[in-house]
Amino acid sequence: MKKKSRSNATSGKKKKDTVSSDNNLDTDKNNVDKKIEDTEEDSFETLKARVDENWDKYLRVVAETDNIRKRATRDVENAHKYALENFSRELLAVVDSLEMGLVSGKEAGTKSLIEGNQATLKLMLSIMQQFDIDEIDPHGEPFDSEIHEAMTTQPSSDVEPGSVLTVFQKGYTLNGRLLRPARVVVASEMTEDES
Repeated sequence: MKKKSRSNATSGKKKKDTVSSDNNLDTDKNNVDKKIEDTEEDSFETLKARVDENWDKYLRVVAETDNIRKRATRDVENAHKYALENFSRELLAVVDSLEMGLVSGKEAGTKSLIEGNQATLKLMLSIMQQFDIDEIDPHGEPFDSEIHEAMTTQPSSDVEPGSVLTVFQKGYTLNGRLLRPARVVVASEMTEDES
């Protein structure tokens, strides 16, 4: 009988160890669950902080982009509004010259009026050159439909056919871009009847 009680005692100890092991497992499981929860909570807080930080960066970029767009729009408007400011200021000298010519023209003769007009034209041409406005005066040059406008043709033995015989109105370019074509008469071949 003693063997039975020993085996009962051993089996009781095993049951106690098993219960103790089960309790330890439960405690370990609870600790692991708590650590996972803490880690998840920390991860969530970290992710939330990063999301908030990125959202703030996004809003700043949107605001900065909007400011750049507004500044660019304002700059373009000002460029259109004041593009001719310097040119206009220079033209005032031409207006002043013409007004002085009109006042002095009442007392002056024809020769001084011509000299005044020549001086005013010279002033105007220098202002135009200052702003890269170049004159097209193609007299005697071959006709070029890109920068010349043929008003008519006229037979001539003085210049080669297809050349500019007469310039009705000079043309002008601004920085190499055509403002107005030169209006010209183009020479054509003379026929036997016209010789």
